[in-house]
Amino acid sequence: MKKLTLLFIIILLNFSVKAQDGMEAILLSGISDANKLTEAYINPAMKGLIHSMNGGWYHTAKAHKTFGFDVSIGLNASLIPSSEEIFNFSDLGLSSNTTSTSLTGATVAGPNSLEAPINVSTTINGQNVTANYTMPGGIKDDLPLNAMPAPSVQITLGLPQKIDIMLRGVPNVGSDDVKGNLLGVGVKKEITSLFGPIDKLPLHVALLGTYTTMDVTYNLQNDSSIQGTNQEATFNLNAYSVQAIASINFPVVNFYGGIGYSGGNSKFKMKGTYNLEYNTGYPAPNDTVEVEFTDPVNLSFESKGLKTTLGTRISLGFFKLFADYTTQEYNTITTGIAFSFR
Repeated sequence: MKKLTLLFIIILLNFSVKAQDGMEAILLSGISDANKLTEAYINPAMKGLIHSMNGGWYHTAKAHKTFGFDVSIGLNASLIPSSEEIFNFSDLGLSSNTTSTSLTGATVAGPNSLEAPINVSTTINGQNVTANYTMPGGIKDDLPLNAMPAPSVQITLGLPQKIDIMLRGVPNVGSDDVKGNLLGVGVKKEITSLFGPIDKLPLHVALLGTYTTMDVTYNLQNDSSIQGTNQEATFNLNAYSVQAIASINFPVVNFYGGIGYSGGNSKFKMKGTYNLEYNTGYPAPNDTVEVEFTDPVNLSFESKGLKTTLGTRISLGFFKLFADYTTQEYNTITTGIAFSFR
């Protein structure tokens, strides 16, 4: 479980080391423009992770017997639309201080090679100064299917009254550079008996609600190209879903699906102090001037909407193999295995 979570964290924060100057270089554009550029760059990752974290919670509507349980290991991958691989600088509302010779830049889901030179020309203490840096390319070539993945390890326990409780949890794991923790809970209530005679059929119907929260902290200080103190990036995600689900449970091949509503929000912050250096155009020792920014980036992202899921599961005794496809803002593929003891 720890290895899966660390893999997720590494993918999430891969963009932070893509730029040759480090992501902190975006701060040279000033706090307002830096927030707009960072938001445009990481938006697909933040929204894609919300949808991925809401996936893979079930592969049947049938409830366990009391104290029956299963352990499932899955991978949810939210497909990022091609329209969100790039952004137009003209759409961001940047100030006249920040310009580029490129019309477009890559988002985190864009081509690895699409980098954009940024030129900054501003005034500090009445003095005209300049700076240059490069917006990084994306990590599209490193993501299979150009999808934002979210591995999951889940335990489901059967309770009386045909209720299943589900748990995803990872304590704070990682290293001094990157740490993360995750907690997800879900409750499924089978309501097949409310529909009369159909409870004699292999058809099962249930209601499902889920909630996931995740926190990641990434230490920027060691690799930062900008002087400062306590430099770190933090990410927080909260995702939820409410669904009506159904399954047809045959001895070997089962079919399942659901319809409902899912959404969530995520926050990305850069904390600490950053001493930005600008060029004055004068000879040394007056060739540069410094400005200090504190906690310069604070962004919020949100995604929500209807979702529908269709999937199938192969049952070989206690061993299960499942896969499904969910249509939503970022369509999501889920695949995994489960060990079920009813």
